[in-house]
Amino acid sequence: MPKVLLPLAIGFEEIEAIAIVDILRRASVEVVMGSLEGLHVKGAHGIEVIADTLLCELEHQDFDMIVLPGGLPGATNLAKDSKVQSLLQDFDKANKHIAAICAAPLALKSAGVLKNHYTCYPSFENQIKHQGYNADINVVCDANITTSKGPSTAMEFTLKLVEILCGEEMAQKLSKDLLLIKKIGDRTC
Repeated sequence: MPKVLLPLAIGFEEIEAIAIVDILRRASVEVVMGSLEGLHVKGAHGIEVIADTLLCELEHQDFDMIVLPGGLPGATNLAKDSKVQSLLQDFDKANKHIAAICAAPLALKSAGVLKNHYTCYPSFENQIKHQGYNADINVVCDANITTSKGPSTAMEFTLKLVEILCGEEMAQKLSKDLLLIKKIGDRTC
């Protein structure tokens, strides 16, 4: 069974984090929510989530993928956290998959792992300041990096992650089960 790490920082985007965890678990992916500090983590809109564990207690070698939800100040907190930055660099060196949505590609840029093509929350590319921003595509894949725009693209983004981890058949099944009209293949990756 694939295993995914989802770091949770104070101020994370709730729609993104919950959609990611929910859809991946529907695909029988083990998802571990690791908090940067304290098990109770308040999101950007005041919704509190209980993390599975503290990030500092985890061994990154146990995971196949790391996925960063966006939100503010959550994404900024991820970009400033030395443990998250180290994890991103280790995942990249091992060619493990890294995914980020909304403002979270900022953390990828800070860690030096953001590739040539990406997307993020519209207008946030000005803060990321990295060549290769694509405003027209909801989900962008470049090598081992997958990025997406924000809350409204969270399901499409996560279905791409399901496809990467579990195959296209599982992604198509979940797309149908979730009543998504857009076909899975309607992306650049």
